[in-house]
Amino acid sequence: MADNKRSRGELAPGALITVFGGSGFVGRHVVQALGRRGFRIRVAVRRPNEALFLKTSGNVGQIEPVQANIRDEASVARAVEGASAVINLVGILYESGKQSFNAVQAEGAERVARLARAAGVPVFVHLSSLAADAKAPSEYGRSKAAGEAAVLNHYPQAAILRPSAIFGAEDQLFNRFAALARLMPALPVVEGATQMQPVYVKDVAEAVARAVETTLADGKVCELGGPEVMTVRAIMELTLKQIRRKRLMIPAPRFIALAKAYFLQLLPSPLLTVDQVRSLSSDTIVSDAANKEGRTLAGLGITPTAPQAILPSYLARFRKRGQFEPNAEPVPQD
Repeated sequence: MADNKRSRGELAPGALITVFGGSGFVGRHVVQALGRRGFRIRVAVRRPNEALFLKTSGNVGQIEPVQANIRDEASVARAVEGASAVINLVGILYESGKQSFNAVQAEGAERVARLARAAGVPVFVHLSSLAADAKAPSEYGRSKAAGEAAVLNHYPQAAILRPSAIFGAEDQLFNRFAALARLMPALPVVEGATQMQPVYVKDVAEAVARAVETTLADGKVCELGGPEVMTVRAIMELTLKQIRRKRLMIPAPRFIALAKAYFLQLLPSPLLTVDQVRSLSSDTIVSDAANKEGRTLAGLGITPTAPQAILPSYLARFRKRGQFEPNAEPVPQD
């Protein structure tokens, strides 16, 4: 079995990297970042035909989608075979059928790490969350913590990256609040001053790529946050400003927010779930310890991007007349 320690020089351009979840919100940007560096990329996804668009992110033959289900031993084993590095980006925001938090974010992470280790893969990078905590109020946070522990059990030198809420064109943060504002005359603000540090998806992807190609993050839990700490209310206010809508924001006791979420989670694509409301009980901001020890974006040499620089590129569609609204400033391209 190969030693799991490695030096920067072991991953030269052309090395094969397997990326689980490479067609997702974060994954597509990770694949692009790795492709620019000249790595060969095996994109392990449940439906390879839906990931074919990624092939244009590299040269001919550089990026290849393959079938793999993080809940299936045989397919995971095939996907990690011969790889120089494995990246696990798979995560869910709400449960659906067999895609439970435990099956995907705890057992799935353990399976990928165990089989990668058995295959002698020297480098492992795992994307977690700042919500990860064995005592978190949400099942999402508890399963993320269990996944981290499982990965480190097999890879003590793994790079664990914990982002705060991630924003970008396909996000489930600003898009969700904008969608709610379009449907509802008033927005409930759950009681309490929960804080987040929204981080740009391309900054997260760059952090993943740097964790692969260098030893800066080996054996560390890096905390990734944007340049500004924001309350949920401040995020809602910024969203409303961007979409040019006025809505009442009504402080709501947690039990009322939970009741609303119970019905909203019944939609085919839930706008809000009970577990997400519970997760709002905990802050997701970069710790003082991480800042002091350089276990941050800045420590990886990345300058965090502010939401205000990116939001107009994808929230304009929620304005009453979209990007063609009179007197609207030009919409930048993401």
